[in-house]
Amino acid sequence: MDSQQNNLYETASQPDTGTDAYTFLEFNTQGESEFDYPEFRSPVAWPTPSDSLAAAASSSSVRSAPAAASSSSSDHHHSDSQAASPVASSSVAKAAARGGHGVDGVVAGMGGLNFEETGDEDGYEFGKGDFTEHACRYCGVSNPACVVRCNVPSCRKWFCNSRGNTSGSHIVNHLVRAKHKEVCLHKDSPLGETILECYNCGCRNVFLLGFISAKTESVVVLLCREPCLNVNALKDMNWDLSQWCPLIDDRCFLQWLVKIPSEQEQLRARQISAQQINKIEELWKSNPDAALEDLEKPGVDDEPQPVALKYEDAYQYQNVFAPLIKLEADYDKMMKESQSKDNLTVRWDIGLNKKRVAYFVFPKEDNELRLVPGDELRLRYSGDAAHPAWQSVGHVIKLTAQEEVALELRASQGVPIDVNHGLSVDFVWKSTSFDRMQGAMKTFAVDETSVSGFIYHHLLGHEVENHMVRNAMPRRFGAPGLPELNASQVYAVKNVLQRPISLIQGPPGTGKTVTSAAIVYHMAKQGQGQVLVCAPSNVAVDQLAEKISATGLKVVRICAKSREAVSSPVEHLTLHYQVRHLDTSEKSELHKLQQLKDEQGELSSSDEKKYKALKRATEREISQSADVICCTCVGAGDPRLANFRFRQVLIDESTQSTEPECLIPLVLGAKQVILVGDHCQLGPVIMCKKAARAGLAQSLFERLVLLGVKPIRLQVQYRMHPALSEFPSNSFYEGTLQNGVTVNERQTTGIDFPWPVPNRPMFFYVQMGQEEISASGTSYLNRTEAANVEKIVTTFLRSGVIPSQIGVITPYEGQRAYIVNYMSRNGALRQQLYKEIEVASVDSFQGREKDYIILSCVRSNEHQVGLFCPVLLARVRISVNCLEITQ
Repeated sequence: MDSQQNNLYETASQPDTGTDAYTFLEFNTQGESEFDYPEFRSPVAWPTPSDSLAAAASSSSVRSAPAAASSSSSDHHHSDSQAASPVASSSVAKAAARGGHGVDGVVAGMGGLNFEETGDEDGYEFGKGDFTEHACRYCGVSNPACVVRCNVPSCRKWFCNSRGNTSGSHIVNHLVRAKHKEVCLHKDSPLGETILECYNCGCRNVFLLGFISAKTESVVVLLCREPCLNVNALKDMNWDLSQWCPLIDDRCFLQWLVKIPSEQEQLRARQISAQQINKIEELWKSNPDAALEDLEKPGVDDEPQPVALKYEDAYQYQNVFAPLIKLEADYDKMMKESQSKDNLTVRWDIGLNKKRVAYFVFPKEDNELRLVPGDELRLRYSGDAAHPAWQSVGHVIKLTAQEEVALELRASQGVPIDVNHGLSVDFVWKSTSFDRMQGAMKTFAVDETSVSGFIYHHLLGHEVENHMVRNAMPRRFGAPGLPELNASQVYAVKNVLQRPISLIQGPPGTGKTVTSAAIVYHMAKQGQGQVLVCAPSNVAVDQLAEKISATGLKVVRICAKSREAVSSPVEHLTLHYQVRHLDTSEKSELHKLQQLKDEQGELSSSDEKKYKALKRATEREISQSADVICCTCVGAGDPRLANFRFRQVLIDESTQSTEPECLIPLVLGAKQVILVGDHCQLGPVIMCKKAARAGLAQSLFERLVLLGVKPIRLQVQYRMHPALSEFPSNSFYEGTLQNGVTVNERQTTGIDFPWPVPNRPMFFYVQMGQEEISASGTSYLNRTEAANVEKIVTTFLRSGVIPSQIGVITPYEGQRAYIVNYMSRNGALRQQLYKEIEVASVDSFQGREKDYIILSCVRSNEHQVGLFCPVLLARVRISVNCLEITQ
């Protein structure tokens, strides 16, 4: 799937607009000839209601909507129709479901209905003049049977069920791109003016809705996939829940629900491309009444200047990247500030530092943005008779496997600890990272001492004569406390120490962290000052800090203040920990003030001023005494490092950083730069597609490769079973990847798993299940694959594998969330075992490993397979099981 279709996002469902909503659809199977649409006769991917109810046709009764529903649309009914209304209200449905007999009484209140295809007037050309109110806002098709209305109050636009030139229907394209989830059928459609919602709970998220047929009655029931499809009470009804099918199949509404325009209608419709759809949807965010013609106006939807391979000077560099960073910042701000969740259930606790901690569930799938420790959220309560309105800002300090968020509040006064329900949470957007990128580009342009002349011209792509750095070479290139280096690692260390700028390509499992730690050790021993070590993620920084510390160097890990309460595997190396535990008599006053602050929650203004001054002085003293400073790339812009200069800078996972992000640590005086990464793996994550198209998603590492800087590749992998390394080696690394482990070293004993080929611990398990759009509308899931993931996991567990050895990877957040819920709900073993198994997306597994990996590919359709990143197979040490894509 291309980027235009794959990176789409959603918002929460909007409130009801007052239109009658129907949840229970029933069809007169004896009168199908009255609705003689082609889709009812031709086979489709899912069974139509008529197919499902064929067996009951002879005994089905004609049921119609109640009088209330009739009156709302009676102006549009024709008395000469012989067809019964195919819609029944929720109340009638519930009576029918209970086996009630009062349904037939409403039949007399409804006349026959007749629905005519309202094609376009002769001579009318789409794209000229005004469309009817219910015409598709993309292409102009206006057949009532083919269009539906987006039911979000701020939208209320009509779209058809035609694909046109896109991979999905126009209505589904709009719902996904606008992040809307509710629809209403046209009043003149075969089903009347109907808001689609779940019969059981009233959920109106069409991406969750599907239908089942009652076993003994000629009715079709709408139910949501989560949670109602799994409610035990419904399993006692006379419904076959195993036959549940989603209303949206292959990115189109089912044809019996919303008709697909005829070939003639589509030929006469306005032709619109996926790119135009993207642009008009973006324009609607600022101008809801805009038309496609508005896209042609000057200044509308202008694309930013794309990044270049070379730049004349740092000012041109800044002029290109600054607008892209602003685009990404504006998009990030818009998305975060639009994300909120109401009606939270909260439990309260007190942390070790005496601060209040709120625990609540914030499901990932319902939100475009992922929470990470350190994020800032606002928790609020609107108040009631016994409690005044309250709100407080806090930082996320922990995320549990059950998606429970631990939020540590800044202020503990006035917290409504006796209120556990009805609270709300909002994202608090902070511009810190974007401000630091913009600041780094400005420094790069105006400060001649920010980087050396060679680095300056090399970063701009100028042709510069290469020169060697004159350093005394060590006799031995390994480092104490680290494993012995192999030949390719020794070659990398030796060359890097002699060059002013170097790229190291580290394929999965080749020991790039060990290699980086050895490089840092030797640079620190050269006596040229402190070494700055950075990475885009906190996980990567922690791993590097731990390895470097093992060599005996003094390491200080600087964390953002918002993450100081977050637990870390290198807690003892962090600056805030060392400040608190500095055991000297000179610091006794700081410790006393810190203790007083912890106990009382705040200090007097004079004590607070003294406390901050003492703390800054202590932080500076500890930082200056370090051999190596470790922080994230954005963290290098921390004010605590403002007066520091670093001649030698190493950036790990640099291929996952944007170029301006990499610039933040470099402008602190870099004269020798080492970029470590792998451009064959995941790149930077850019949320704004306009910025990504302009090139912000290209890393500095990748641009330097395009400029002709040849990366030094590490060639011996120590992670995978040799049978597993063959594919990534040949596909991505020209067959140069060698195995540092043997088959025997990766052979497991005592694990009785039925491998198809015992000496090759991998297999592809072909699935016939259909993909479905997840609740967010922006992701996918495959229920058949999820069920088989549980079976494989259970087999592993019964074979003697422990949960911590197993990882489940999927490219789609919708599938990740569904697998977690499915295993917890349907696992054959103890629920706790399944909770201990890590189920994660591809990017969150980057740089880590498990003994056994199960890969769920999810996609299964006739058009495209979407995301598939085969290099993620390299996350596994012993075995891999792929639930394969089918078409």
